[in-house]
Amino acid sequence: MFSVEPLCSCEKIPALIHSSDRALLANPERALSRSTASLIPAGMTFSEPEEIIELSDGLQLEIAGLNLIFHHAPGHTPGSTLALVESQLLLSGDVLFAGSIGRTDLPLGSLSDMERSLREKIIPLPDHLRVLPGHGKTSTIGAEREGNPYLRAAMEGRLG
Repeated sequence: MFSVEPLCSCEKIPALIHSSDRALLANPERALSRSTASLIPAGMTFSEPEEIIELSDGLQLEIAGLNLIFHHAPGHTPGSTLALVESQLLLSGDVLFAGSIGRTDLPLGSLSDMERSLREKIIPLPDHLRVLPGHGKTSTIGAEREGNPYLRAAMEGRLG
């Protein structure tokens, strides 16, 4: 969130964000732990980029010649969003990692929302789909269905 406005301004591109997380553009500390938020230098301010596209579940956009379909997947934050690219790649952000999931213990996180997002948005996806997470190495839905203990717990209804 800290680099969104400078990057968008410099490159003259819009920011894409779900409406549930839009307030974080100007106030990113709201999603941080108290100790992490304390690392933000006193007096440092944030602002929204000039142009913003608010994402909604099922929204389709063409970006750089690629067709993206966005899916609202709350849990890490209320506005966490997945992007399915050309039915070949999943940009999973902080929803799904190789062998893990995004944190839900931060101020805006919700384990029960994460379980619902995993069950409704991730589990139905095809095994071949390549996963590019917000952190860490890439994976596939099949590999995660097989070996991710958090995804397995969500499939069994015992995560949240």
